[in-house]
Amino acid sequence: MELAQLKIKIYAACLNYLNLKIKQFELSLLDLTQGAQNDSKSSSGDKHETARAMMQIEYEKIGNQLKEAKLQQEELERINPESSSIKITKGSLIKTNKGLLFLSVGIGKLCVETNDVIILSPQSPLGLKLQNLSIGNSTEMNGTTYTIEAIS
Repeated sequence: MELAQLKIKIYAACLNYLNLKIKQFELSLLDLTQGAQNDSKSSSGDKHETARAMMQIEYEKIGNQLKEAKLQQEELERINPESSSIKITKGSLIKTNKGLLFLSVGIGKLCVETNDVIILSPQSPLGLKLQNLSIGNSTEMNGTTYTIEAIS
């Protein structure tokens, strides 16, 4: 498959991944809210207060994760998956001697069309080193040399 076509599929997989993550966080918050309502009907005393405090901490933690996932989604939606450049920029799909990298948001590893792709942020250490490189250039990270073979 051509790199440009694969890039569009990777972009769609990233959006789908983030949408699922957002839905999971929203469901978790809903479960916590319902749990707190049910708990307040049946409990009393110190044990009840401790449980409510723990629930509040969990609610805030999941709320922050939801906020971060929505920010990643917004960031990803600003990328045009059909654009390409001769230099690596945000939104580039990069074929290296070590595999495929998609410079967009920090998701990690996804498998798309049997291809393992590392989805990394432009602000990540490797993302920063890759920016503005061209085909044939190399960069080193933690003892591993990445040679740029193709960019889309």
